[in-house]
This record gives sequence, C-alpha cells and structure tokens, in this order.
Amino acid sequence: MSHTPHELAEEFPDAGEKIHALKMSNPHFARLAEEYHEVNRHIHRHESGVQPASDTHETELRKRRLVLKDEIYAMLKDEDASA
Repeated sequence: MSHTPHELAEEFPDAGEKIHALKMSNPHFARLAEEYHEVNRHIHRHESGVQPASDTHETELRKRRLVLKDEIYAMLKDEDASA
C-alpha cells in the first residue's frame, strides 16, 4: 500500500496520543476523524490517478478535508486547555 499524505498523524505529529484518546472517549471526535480519513483517501486516489475525478469534485473534497481538519484541531486545542 502506498503512503497516503495528510494523515492525521502527519498533520498533528505531537498529538498522536490525544487523537487516540479522543477517538476512544468522544464519539463525535471519532466520527470526525473517520470522515477525515475517508475524504483524505478519496483525494489521494484522485491525485494518484487510481480514481479520476473532476477538478470541481476534487476541490470540494479538499475544502471538506480542511473543514474537518479545523474542527479536529479545535477539539485537540480544547483538550489541551482542559488538561
């Protein structure tokens, strides 16, 4: 399997343990993380030519990934503030 860029562990390299803990304890965070991974994998398939897509569709997926990443980041920051 090839390397998929933009995985959460790469995007937040210092937050691996927090990401795992939140996935286990917070169902909303777990859903966000799963959706992020699904969208990211779709983008990777389009970028690598495995599954062609229109530029518009790829742009919409990238926007969705960014929204998810921002929400995940906010939850990670909230976790830092409450710790």
